[in-house]
Amino acid sequence: MKPRITLITLGVDDLEKAVRFYRDGLGFKTDGIVGREFEHGAVAFFDLQAGLKLALWPRSSLAHDAGVELDRKSRTELSIGHNVSSKAEVDGVMAQAAKAGAVVVKPAQDTFWGGYAGYFQDPDGHLWEVAWNPQWVAPE
Repeated sequence: MKPRITLITLGVDDLEKAVRFYRDGLGFKTDGIVGREFEHGAVAFFDLQAGLKLALWPRSSLAHDAGVELDRKSRTELSIGHNVSSKAEVDGVMAQAAKAGAVVVKPAQDTFWGGYAGYFQDPDGHLWEVAWNPQWVAPE
């Protein structure tokens, strides 16, 4: 297996609400919900960066497709990191997410590793870390 990720799928409870959060609140580009004509098929895709997409899919459909039992949610299963170019940009993204309906669970602050970061949860509880790392160059 090559170390490459092309799609990140987030299971959501309310697909339309999740699409509004990512499209209208965070400004992610999408063609909207597709696949409604198929049972367990409704999904929305968002372009992130070259070769990487984000999918929002109802949790029940994801469980059905994977052949696993629909389980309860856990906020600490994973986090998605969004690295930016400055402390001010961290603050801006955190404010944008909060305005869009995210819950800020850890306000942005200086970190033990010399950076600056905070966490928010999307409407389905997925954790996003917004970080500035002085050792990394954030892709544009």
